[in-house]
Amino acid sequence: MTTQEIASRVNDLISQMTPEEKIAQMLQVSYANCTREEALEWARKGAGSFLHVLGDDAREVQRTALQTRLGIPVIFGIDAVHGHCLNREATIFPSQLSMACSFNRELVKSIGRATAKEVAADGLHWTFAPILCLGRDLRWGRVDETFGEDPYLSGELGAAIIRGYQGDTLDADDSILACAKHYIGYGDAVGGRDSCDTEMTFRKLRDTFLPPFRKAVEAGCATFMTSYGSIDGTPFTVCPKALRDILRDELGFEGFVVTDWDNVNSLVNKQFVCEDVAEASVAAAKAGNDMMMRTLEFYDAACQAYHDGRLSETVLDEAVRHILTIKVKMNLFEHPEKNGDAGWIGCEAHRALALQAARESIVMLKNENQTLPIRQAKKIAVIGPNADDIRTQYGDWTYFTHPHNDPMDIEPQRPYVTTLEGMREAFKEAEIVYHQGCAMTASQQDDIPGAVEAAKGCDAIVLVLGDNVYLAGEQKDRADLSLSGRQTELIRALSQLNIPLTLVLMTSKPLTIPEEAELADAVLFAFNGGMYGGRAVAEVLAGRVNPVGRLPITVPHHVGQVPAFYNALPGWHGGKYVDQPEAPLFAFGEGIDYTAYQHSHLAFDPETLHLSVDVTNTGAIDGIETVQVYFRDVVASIMTPVKQLIAFEKVALAAGETKTVSIQLSKEDFSLVNAQEERVVEPGRFVVMVGHSSKDADLLKYEFVL
Repeated sequence: MTTQEIASRVNDLISQMTPEEKIAQMLQVSYANCTREEALEWARKGAGSFLHVLGDDAREVQRTALQTRLGIPVIFGIDAVHGHCLNREATIFPSQLSMACSFNRELVKSIGRATAKEVAADGLHWTFAPILCLGRDLRWGRVDETFGEDPYLSGELGAAIIRGYQGDTLDADDSILACAKHYIGYGDAVGGRDSCDTEMTFRKLRDTFLPPFRKAVEAGCATFMTSYGSIDGTPFTVCPKALRDILRDELGFEGFVVTDWDNVNSLVNKQFVCEDVAEASVAAAKAGNDMMMRTLEFYDAACQAYHDGRLSETVLDEAVRHILTIKVKMNLFEHPEKNGDAGWIGCEAHRALALQAARESIVMLKNENQTLPIRQAKKIAVIGPNADDIRTQYGDWTYFTHPHNDPMDIEPQRPYVTTLEGMREAFKEAEIVYHQGCAMTASQQDDIPGAVEAAKGCDAIVLVLGDNVYLAGEQKDRADLSLSGRQTELIRALSQLNIPLTLVLMTSKPLTIPEEAELADAVLFAFNGGMYGGRAVAEVLAGRVNPVGRLPITVPHHVGQVPAFYNALPGWHGGKYVDQPEAPLFAFGEGIDYTAYQHSHLAFDPETLHLSVDVTNTGAIDGIETVQVYFRDVVASIMTPVKQLIAFEKVALAAGETKTVSIQLSKEDFSLVNAQEERVVEPGRFVVMVGHSSKDADLLKYEFVL
């Protein structure tokens, strides 16, 4: 259908709708929070969307909706954050933070495509992903859901996965709606406190936090979700400047906006900016929210406000027009259920993709004395609370964590491979001994002497530490980022054996591990690697896979250094805390592998903004380097970051091979948001930096005048 035909059909529907039907269309019902009969009654009233309802239950709801006076179909949504993970049969991909380690746009797009196929195969239409918040405060519980700390990387990978979710057309059987969330600044809440106020200005918001969402709009993202948080005390749910002036007028967003979970009620009972739900409903609708998630009280309150004259039909028509336009574009009136192939769910091709993603997500950060790969070992000790814990390997937003209260109540569904199982696969000729070693939470038992005894006489120790699903996720912010329980005691004890020791961090976020990293001979970050994360770890340790991951986030020495992101503003007197090193433990973009790279012959044309650099694999095996491009505005009208990522390219290099990497930049890449909240390029001196990571020692530099 043409744009004009879509608009004509939508306008015709709106002209036939009563105010009550319009208000119902603006409501999203949580199936898990009502009875079957209540759900069907909401469908009869014309609710626009339901979430977290699968299979025959969803079909029953849809049949009921289609039997209403106008037969407007329901959109079904679900949190398919790193795969269709609430379905036990589905492919579980690495978390977004793990994906980001790959710096691989095409891989992330492929994950989006696979996820869309599996969600569509369940007859669903919509995923509440990607998460485009920035993980800039590691205390925040939801860092694992982000693509890391950087706006450029987050925007590139976010746009890629959106294109994967939505495919070529929204009406295809294997396409689903993407949802860019949480709009905006949610991850920068004060103190890393989930849903708290964001202490920022709109200038900073536009400069740092808006770019990923701008790329989401450019990628055609169909829906946005508003943030729980607030800016300078104004909740984003009732912030017309964010939702209308910036998102609609400035970015040109044409889809529909849904609130986050019960945001309308939160205006009354958590943020205390509205007297009652009627006032909150009017404020949310006027601000630019088209659909209200889970707040069932919205219906009666908005109906009353309409009849009282507090809520105009113009506001209702605008919201419903946004929603119905998407429904028509999806062709839901003719095909209300996605006709995906059930064989897509957990299929072999998607599982192979999950393994590839796990392999590319592993970041090696230390490898002293060629500890890795492990060679000619007859006996290997695999130790640690995360060595055989699939729940931790999966991380948040899987069938273990939602909607259930305790992940231990749910039995794991095969296939999956933990690190212990992967080691047994990869080292079939060696004896593998296993010991948990210590507890991470109170429900587990400590036995450090038993772990030490098990490791004695081994040729290598693989120690898998980190956090778990009780220590990460929504409403699970942390004040202490050190290893919990007696994990540090465990590595101290094992290090006394003088056996080559590899530390694998299976964790939802960077933890502060300066002592542990020093005690270990090799260090790998595996984050939450999905169903085959353990196999990927073992393949790296065996040398079958060359680890190509790079950190999308900074690892500090101590929680007191947080926030520690690489693109900080200058001007700190002394440049460091007196009791901590100046540099982080591991820097953004950092990562090593089993070969080495040299960057040389940086060339940059200030007129065309074309950049080239030679990259040589100086090692003995093939590898893949991630060439990273940063810039600094030397003098500007406002303070600007000490460096900012503006491009990256992955280049495959055979042993000894040199390639010239060419990157075309634009003036926009060197822009800033000035004090008037305008994005501009100011003339003057700039430095472009190219190399292996964000560390100054890894970068070639070229100064020029623009």
